[in-house]
Amino acid sequence: MAQPAEKKVFEQTKGLTEIPMRYCPGCGHGIAHRLVGEVIEELGVRQRSVAVVPVGCSVFLDEYVNCDGIQGPHGRGPAIATGIKRSSTETIVFSYQGDGDLASIGMAETIHSAARSENITIIFINNAIYGMTGGQMAPTTLVGMRATTCPSGRSIEVNGYPFHMCELLATLPGASYLARTSLDKPANIVKTKKAITKAFKTQIEGKGFSMVEILSPCPTDWGMTPLEAIERLQKEMIPYYPLGVYRDWEAEEKAEAKKEKETVEA
Repeated sequence: MAQPAEKKVFEQTKGLTEIPMRYCPGCGHGIAHRLVGEVIEELGVRQRSVAVVPVGCSVFLDEYVNCDGIQGPHGRGPAIATGIKRSSTETIVFSYQGDGDLASIGMAETIHSAARSENITIIFINNAIYGMTGGQMAPTTLVGMRATTCPSGRSIEVNGYPFHMCELLATLPGASYLARTSLDKPANIVKTKKAITKAFKTQIEGKGFSMVEILSPCPTDWGMTPLEAIERLQKEMIPYYPLGVYRDWEAEEKAEAKKEKETVEA
């Protein structure tokens, strides 16, 4: 009797290469990579996309997402992306960065690219720790959370408060689309893909700076099992870093148009 054909749970997308991913068990990077790969393929921009990857675990994206890419010095992703976009305006350019890269050594590049409303997209993986370099405290490490450079836990008195990047950038008129999502469960993964899609559409339509901040687990440097890491994401990170859309150029344009219409009618 013929055996039924094996049903594949996931179909391969042209947005990813066929290289097996080698991230730690429970790491969110693999999910984020797939979402980015799917989005640039579905939007029809993969073959004119360029990824900018930095130092850290994020650097491996250029092996797995099937588009052109360039590696840059730590934190300089937005600056490199700016140069590429300004010299080749039809290219879809995105930087893929971790929290230490984007919010510490690269804070100036991030803020100023948003202030100038550079027409680039940033995919920001926030796992509240320096991953590849050994688990040091990052700008987004939670208060009380342990790291190799604060083994007793992050202290406000010594280390200050963690950065809320979406809220910080939302104060800049040049930031066109800002959203924070999470990889903790299927429903939020679906929302993450929608946010990434909107961020790339923002660039495609020439509306300026866009960033999606993605809360992601790091079981290895958190010293947890994958399930424990997901629980921390849900119980500790999401309450401190609320999910949602922080700036949306389209919603703001509609609100402004409605206001003008009401003014005229009045």
